[in-house]
Amino acid sequence: MNLSSNSHSIDAILVAGIGNIFLGDDGFGSEVARQLLLLDWPDDVRVVDYGIRGIDLAYALLDGHEAVILIDAIPGDEAPGTLRVIEPELEGLELESNPSALLDAHSLHPLRVLQMVKAMGGDLKRVMIVGCQPADLGGEEGRMGLSAPVGAAVSEAVKLVKRLSETLLTQRLEASSRIHKGSNKLCTNFRSQ
Repeated sequence: MNLSSNSHSIDAILVAGIGNIFLGDDGFGSEVARQLLLLDWPDDVRVVDYGIRGIDLAYALLDGHEAVILIDAIPGDEAPGTLRVIEPELEGLELESNPSALLDAHSLHPLRVLQMVKAMGGDLKRVMIVGCQPADLGGEEGRMGLSAPVGAAVSEAVKLVKRLSETLLTQRLEASSRIHKGSNKLCTNFRSQ
């Protein structure tokens, strides 16, 4: 099973679906990633379904991506299926007093992964989390499949992630263009002296 849309190691943007498909709506991020993998992406965007593989995600974040979009079920006070974009404050991310909590193989929380990356010396430049309010997380027995409102939010989340990645790529191109124009100006000024 191909888990990524392309095979090179360092990309400008990493889009990462996370969640446990055996816990109902917690599988939201994985389902969105699965749908995103069906689309065509530029070479500098990589889409991966990390599921509950938090350590794999942490190591991928160490590669130095310019931006990361994480997709996950994020409980809150909204109606089930509500999407929101969170851009967490990356300065001051510290490990919890109990670092072993980071290694829970069945519970992947985006903030914990970001804390792990910072603790390992990673440089997180920009992180966005596309979160969906879950209706239920499968109860004690677990449950495969998304609830109706969360399942209905998948296509909107796909569109949202596509728009966010396009915006990030445009900003990257504009910044690169400004830097390039500035360096040409410096070279011209240097030559004229």
